[in-house]
Amino acid sequence: MAERDNRRGRRDDREETPEFADRLVAINRVSKTVKGGKRFGFAALVVVGDQRGRVGFGKGKAKEVPEAIRKATEQAKRSLIRVPLRDGRTLHHDMEGRHGAGRVVMRAAPEGTGIIAGGPMRAVFEMLGVKDVVSKSLGSQNPYNMIRATIDGLKLEASPRMVAQRRGKKVADILKKPEAEATAAAAEA
Repeated sequence: MAERDNRRGRRDDREETPEFADRLVAINRVSKTVKGGKRFGFAALVVVGDQRGRVGFGKGKAKEVPEAIRKATEQAKRSLIRVPLRDGRTLHHDMEGRHGAGRVVMRAAPEGTGIIAGGPMRAVFEMLGVKDVVSKSLGSQNPYNMIRATIDGLKLEASPRMVAQRRGKKVADILKKPEAEATAAAAEA
């Protein structure tokens, strides 16, 4: 029994390592009117990432702000997704994400562009480790829907290695330019 607790304790220590950065995106205060007055509660929206290609978000509700943030951070760590990045700084291709009325467009950008994105989307890209991206939020301005739409779009991200593996080809075959193939075919003939 004691060994099991030690193993659990070690696992918990590993999870507590500060490899993840977190960003508080929104706090919402809600009140419930009761006989003696009002009772306040708080809802927190947090984005967590390792700034090397993993990101997740979570929401937490509690009577106190720190507890709501803690709950949201724990949920975010459980919902991490891995996103392949080109050169560790930008996206591989342009994409669109949707959730409810929220719609976001994300585009790969040349080096030095920086993160051009609205508030909640900026938090996702910073926690993901993206340094150059151009994005636009269309539709809902609700931070929950914007983050869900951004994560939805990032799930569609595919690196050339993933595409080559799926098609059973080599990465070089995937990255060939169509004009180069036509020129090579003409040269062989």
